[in-house]
Amino acid sequence: MFDTVVIATDGSESAARAVAVALDLAKRFDATVHALYVLDEGDIEGSPEEVSDDLRNALTQTGEEALDAITGRADRDVVTAVREGDPATEIIDYVTEVDADVIATGTRGRHGEHSFLLGSVAEAIVRRCPVPVLTVRQLDGDEEPPPGVRP
Repeated sequence: MFDTVVIATDGSESAARAVAVALDLAKRFDATVHALYVLDEGDIEGSPEEVSDDLRNALTQTGEEALDAITGRADRDVVTAVREGDPATEIIDYVTEVDADVIATGTRGRHGEHSFLLGSVAEAIVRRCPVPVLTVRQLDGDEEPPPGVRP
């Protein structure tokens, strides 16, 4: 059913749980795993010129660490990629390029007492992506993951 799984990560705690769920999904279907990190061009362009190179380097290092964390947890080879641009657009383009069957991404989490809102990147992916999108929210401090899924 799923031959190619793409994991979009930003290295955050929310993304870490999505990584666990996506790797479990890939294992169950013996799927190829792609891990993608996107440097948000808006973050870099919006920074003062004198710190933009340092910011780019820091974001690149964060991305490499996030991708290394995924390859370290996987029970199979992982194809990794770093892109720069608008995160939602780059993620959707990548998913299309590798002919993925599903993409997994974290969400921003809960806001307010009863509302559940996706982060702007996750929401844009859900709205525009041509393949199924598995959004995985970060657990609250007292919540337990479902049986069989490591956080």
